[in-house]
Amino acid sequence: MFENIHFIKPGDIEGQSMAIIEETLLQKYRDKEALMHHFTEEELAVVKRCIHTSADFDYADNLCFSEDACQKGMAALGQGAHIVTDTTMAAAGINKRALSAFGGQVHCFIGDADVAKEASQKGITRSAVSMERAADLHVPLIFAIGNAPTALLRLYELMEEGRIRPALVIGVPVGFVNVVESKEIMMQTKAPYIIARGRKGGSNIAAAICNALLYRTDKR
Repeated sequence: MFENIHFIKPGDIEGQSMAIIEETLLQKYRDKEALMHHFTEEELAVVKRCIHTSADFDYADNLCFSEDACQKGMAALGQGAHIVTDTTMAAAGINKRALSAFGGQVHCFIGDADVAKEASQKGITRSAVSMERAADLHVPLIFAIGNAPTALLRLYELMEEGRIRPALVIGVPVGFVNVVESKEIMMQTKAPYIIARGRKGGSNIAAAICNALLYRTDKR
């Protein structure tokens, strides 16, 4: 029954998974030189972490990085930036021990009773109101949006109003309504960004990108 199953020590599973991912990417890009011509080391770490999380190699094609986005995000994390997410799932997936080592915290306002009340009164989503709450955090911020395009769109408006200046925007909402459009709008800003173009993404991808940057920051 188990003749095709490879028994691997628990501590070796992630390493072997990453090796399989890199080998598959090498086949896609023909060789190491071509792969590294397409991605920086930091970008490749993000791509591999997203593929590891999702088993979806499309992230090698749809992840878009503004110039030096990874370096800017890592620099902000190293200086104690906080991370704002739009879902409790993304918040749960971020390595808080690694983040707290630099003085950072994770914020997610989506479940707050006053956020739900205000959203109902205004006729907007809780995700949009959550971005308004983030504007009151007077610390460097990285935004990790994995679910709601309305969060990304409200964040854009707050940036245009001068109320928020993100150190990095991770824009990977998933779905069908305004998802593609919200990502394209964010890519027109001057903020550093990591965007998953198209419909794919999710809270797990948002957390994976945060962790990829955290783990690289930890090694600097």
